[in-house]
Amino acid sequence: MTFSILARDPSNGRFGVAVATCHLAVGSTVPHIRSGVGAVATQAHTNPYLGICGLERLEQNRSAEEVKASLLRDDPQRDRRQFHLIDARGATAAWTGVDCGGWAGHRSREGVAVAGNLLVGEEVLLAMEEAFLSSDPNWKLGRRLLHALQAGEAAGGDRRSPHATSAALQVSGEAAFPLLDLRIDYHDTAVAELAGLYERSQLLWAQAWRDELAERPILNREVA
Repeated sequence: MTFSILARDPSNGRFGVAVATCHLAVGSTVPHIRSGVGAVATQAHTNPYLGICGLERLEQNRSAEEVKASLLRDDPQRDRRQFHLIDARGATAAWTGVDCGGWAGHRSREGVAVAGNLLVGEEVLLAMEEAFLSSDPNWKLGRRLLHALQAGEAAGGDRRSPHATSAALQVSGEAAFPLLDLRIDYHDTAVAELAGLYERSQLLWAQAWRDELAERPILNREVA
């Protein structure tokens, strides 16, 4: 019931995830990113620990393939899961379990990966991948990811509805928290609404606010 794309911008090392579904609060469980480390999108019978533990293992300088293998070893319900990830060097890895339901699959290559389940067919992933790869490399990563998400929905997206009802976009910056964390929930045209929200996020006042957040002092992490 979900289609997503994750990527790394080689010009600045930022990571991003864009995702859409005919469900609720997709931004709270599917996308996981960490500055300088990588990104994970976990979906189908979603297990958020695949994202949380995936980032922890990527932070240990392990490759995307190594982390994927370790996550699969640890999840006894791996056949119901779908996830893909990207490491600090831009290498990607992906998994689609045999019990994800409907048409489900993934495509992964250097710098970008796409995955989806309960889709109308592979054409959704092909459209997303092509839209991202053919987009202007001078665009910001968030814009390129949204362009791909819109292409996936235009190609059919979730087979249950012509429009997703929940969509989200996360992009890392230099700080420990995301530079962008945008979410639309329970809306008839969530992807289009997310694109409009993204445009608002690019206005001068919004960018100035984010710049101010990035200047916050880093607090010491106390260990009991």
